[in-house]
Amino acid sequence: MSRPEGILAPVEGDKLTRRNAAHLLRRAQFGVSAAEILRAEKDGLAATLHRLTTIQEETEDFSFTTRLLRQAAYDTGDISDLRAWWLHRMHYSTNPLEEKLTLFWHNHFATSFAKVRSVPHMAAQNDLFRKEALGSFRRMLHGISKDVAMLIWLDGNANRKRHANENFAREVMELFSLGEGNYTEDDIKQAAKAFTGWHVRNDRFWFNARQHDDGDKSLFGRTGNLDGGDVIDLCLGRPSCAEFLAYKLLRRFVLEQPDKAQVKALAGRIRAHDFAMTLVMRELFSSRLFFSGPARAAIIKSPLDLVLGSARALGGRPNLRRLGSAAARLGQDLFQPPSVKGWEGGRLWINSAMLLQRANFAAELVLKQSMGTIGDLGSNRQNASLGGTTMDHSLTLLLAGGASPAARKQLADFLKNSAGNREQKLRELAHLVMTMPDYQLM
Repeated sequence: MSRPEGILAPVEGDKLTRRNAAHLLRRAQFGVSAAEILRAEKDGLAATLHRLTTIQEETEDFSFTTRLLRQAAYDTGDISDLRAWWLHRMHYSTNPLEEKLTLFWHNHFATSFAKVRSVPHMAAQNDLFRKEALGSFRRMLHGISKDVAMLIWLDGNANRKRHANENFAREVMELFSLGEGNYTEDDIKQAAKAFTGWHVRNDRFWFNARQHDDGDKSLFGRTGNLDGGDVIDLCLGRPSCAEFLAYKLLRRFVLEQPDKAQVKALAGRIRAHDFAMTLVMRELFSSRLFFSGPARAAIIKSPLDLVLGSARALGGRPNLRRLGSAAARLGQDLFQPPSVKGWEGGRLWINSAMLLQRANFAAELVLKQSMGTIGDLGSNRQNASLGGTTMDHSLTLLLAGGASPAARKQLADFLKNSAGNREQKLRELAHLVMTMPDYQLM
């Protein structure tokens, strides 16, 4: 298949500068450590992207711990235990992009435990997102239409032959595939009929033939005895589907306000790859657009990007339950999105109250060792090799070297005038960087 041209043309050469390595890894995973920056710089762009988009074998310790955490969640039925399981995956998995995309799909197909009330169903849905995170959006959309958690969330059992319930049909079009304005109310009514009888029984998907409308339906120019699978395929075939997905991918991984040309360019590649996410993400992360000036520090960190990214940068073994609670306080409670629209993010993450909360989190993380996340930046040889000075190192690790001249002067003045031993200075410097406006961006 030919390489993309124009807006999504690939960058020239394979070399990754330290700054570009940090930029790539911040977007592809939850934060970046000094060792990871150095590895990407050494390996180059192609090898780094291949590693990020190819499933790597997990360690025995990771697999053992994830099994224990998941079983604990099943045993207690407590969603906070399942959240701990997923946070462990986010922080320690050798497949960080897979986890980042799993969260992307969790937000795209927003489903809340508040209504589902089943840890196994929420875990099974999460497994689907992970299985197709770097797989096929086509398969994922078909899979979610028979997902038990989703059918409970959108009242699937209320969708019956004589009284079609439009909840699922509406969300399939509005939030999952086409976006607002790309369908009519009659399209929803016809699609709802096609999904009648798609129910849950004994905690499994069940096609209730007695409640399925097997008459003709007309949708997007096709008429016949359509079922739910036909509806999914018809939605995937609409030009607006790839454009809707392109907009959301660009907004999450490249820049907050993509323009029409950028959306159309990525939509074309999505269609060319028939919704195969590995190929789409490789092209996106190697494009000139991704490494362009406007795409730098262009996305406001979500609470999970903030708390997990900070912990990864500082090192140590964080208390993931506390980090999960911190993310929830900042507005992102895993497995409990606020509505069917998920977390809309962007500027909605930031207001005066949330900025204060973020500053408080930074203070707790950096200054209280009880959090278990403090790494001695000065004594870590891999960290120290990142920059020639303490300030350069801190900016590379925490801001990817992107601080403004005014910010650099503020930090230099702090280092010049601060008292205390080296360790105390490093921690206070990290806290100062983490409370700067620049740190809220990635």
